Amino acid sequence: MNSSRLKLIFFVGILSFLTITVHSQQDLKLWYKQPARNWNEALPVGNGRIGAMVFGGAAEELIQLNEETLWSGGPTNTNPNPLAPTYLPKIRKALFEENYVLAEELAKKMQGLFSESYEPLGDLVIKQDFTGEATDYYRDLNISNATSTTRFKANGTEFKRELFVSAPDQILVIRLTASQKGALNFTVSTQSQLAAKQVPISSNEIALRGRAPVHTDPSYMNTMEIPVVYNDPTGCRGMRFDLRVKAINKDGSISTVESGLKISNATEVILYVAAATSFNGFDKCPNSEGRDERKLVEHYLASGTKDFETLKQQHIADYQKYFNRVTLEINNNEKSDLPTDERLTQYTKGSADSGLEVLYFQFGRYLLISSSRPGGIPANLQGIWNRELRPPWSSNYTTNINTEMNYWMVEMCNLSELHLPLIELIKNLSVTGKETAKNFYNASGWTTHHNTDIWAISNPVSGSPSWANWPMGG
Repeated sequence: MNSSRLKLIFFVGILSFLTITVHSQQDLKLWYKQPARNWNEALPVGNGRIGAMVFGGAAEELIQLNEETLWSGGPTNTNPNPLAPTYLPKIRKALFEENYVLAEELAKKMQGLFSESYEPLGDLVIKQDFTGEATDYYRDLNISNATSTTRFKANGTEFKRELFVSAPDQILVIRLTASQKGALNFTVSTQSQLAAKQVPISSNEIALRGRAPVHTDPSYMNTMEIPVVYNDPTGCRGMRFDLRVKAINKDGSISTVESGLKISNATEVILYVAAATSFNGFDKCPNSEGRDERKLVEHYLASGTKDFETLKQQHIADYQKYFNRVTLEINNNEKSDLPTDERLTQYTKGSADSGLEVLYFQFGRYLLISSSRPGGIPANLQGIWNRELRPPWSSNYTTNINTEMNYWMVEMCNLSELHLPLIELIKNLSVTGKETAKNFYNASGWTTHHNTDIWAISNPVSGSPSWANWPMGG
């Protein structure tokens, strides 16, 4: 994008003149005076591959983690319903005779397997010991540099946590500091809803290792069978994963305890968090043909030799090469001293707040930069963030509108490279979709239906034919 100023008309409740320029951006923070009460109030950070939801608790911090390739299942069966094409002429005949009830019943017999589900990796839990009550609480998400900060005071000591997910170094980095020497005392542990176990690696490192389910039914399906399955006779479904946490201290001590890592009498501690799965492509068995997730994690953790400021500056430079391409100004972007939740309350009551409108616009760009990077997996229904074992609509790709909506902003908001993961998924779908066209319709070319996943499933899933038998995804 060149540096000339472009005047556009944009609807934000009223028609206003906007100016789009290229320069650094200020006052783009979501901030609050209290921790998140639930997942929807937590703050999202991500580097395209690793996602984290930061709750910001004082005595107990919860950071819910995701890794973009951690899905249930394995390579798709491209011919799950060999009888499907036999129903096609019968359905056409019923439609021409306007017997829509019969056509619908027959269409249900022309369906295949459900898509798989995007799964939560696990939780990082930091339990901090301090005396007195937490006061002067503050937490934020700065979308101009993709960092999150939580701070509070207790008994005269200020405690601070700074967090970001680095794309150059592929790790989550957390720096914990105390204003008084030796005042940091906390434990770090991991947990997961998946089949996983936490194990000690060394005196300052722990791992959470496990497997994703072989299959996860959508949350909207009420089934008498087990909805989350781990047993796989074929041995080709249910990928492995490894989550690693390493602590580096400047003073005090670190030890491994039953619950995880114990940090005592420190002033500054940096946590390096790395994760990987054995996923090796939509058509590869994640077990026998999978990547070595442990070696990948060890490679990522090698970045822990860098100091915090170096990691942070390299992260910001990488992020801002995308984010700083577009700035937005509406009526001089009025500033506000109110926390974001209070601004939203006032806005819903009719108060003008063009600065909040700008923040909302840029937050959309931030989310896509954080969940769709070249070489990775496209942003799914929830971007890259999910806490549910059976997430809403499997947190998959709904190609009749939702996937497109995720990427509407890409070209007009100067983020063209972020299209590449979606284009790669479409390429994969053209492979499985060729088989679906042949096996379901006796047709040439390729097709995909309204749901797909990391395995590029392209058949019509089970459900109402009004949406399941929609072959126009391509």
